[in-house]
Amino acid sequence: MTTDRGGHEPAEDDAAPEPAAGDARDAGGGVSVGRLSGGAVASGYRSSAEDRSERIGSPPPDDGPAAAPAVPPPGPGGISVGTMTGGAVAAGREASAVDASRQLISASPELMTAVRLLRAQLPLLARTEDDGLDEVEGELADVAGEIDRTGRAERGRLERLRSLLVSGSTAAGGLASAFAVVQAIAQLLG
Repeated sequence: MTTDRGGHEPAEDDAAPEPAAGDARDAGGGVSVGRLSGGAVASGYRSSAEDRSERIGSPPPDDGPAAAPAVPPPGPGGISVGTMTGGAVAAGREASAVDASRQLISASPELMTAVRLLRAQLPLLARTEDDGLDEVEGELADVAGEIDRTGRAERGRLERLRSLLVSGSTAAGGLASAFAVVQAIAQLLG
């Protein structure tokens, strides 16, 4: 049995014949990546790329365009990426890309202190229907629990909490302790 360029074997019940090398159905611009630190890349017939990694710590600093390597342009229909830190890229016929990775950030003592203080102050606020405080309490509890268990917090969870606190849709955002949480998150995420 033959495999495509991605190393995938066609299913037995697959009615579509595999394209021959150089076949127009398999033609594509490909993928050109200058620097890749984590993630997945695929190109070509029945292409698929998937990243389900867990990255711990802050992302590497962006050295800016001057430090990015020169990336040759791909052919027509292709993808060109200068620098990629995590994620998934696919190009070509039946391409699919999935990024289900998680980035875990080591929690600072300032974040944990601010989260504890905000959690203690939330019950003191007057409640109204649709005040958003339940959602803030839930995110705070999840962040605090994750930090207590692992010493880390998932980047997406921190971003959701920050978004809730700065959106103006909840009274919690006006508290000094909420501002401290937002500042601590900003320092961790950059």
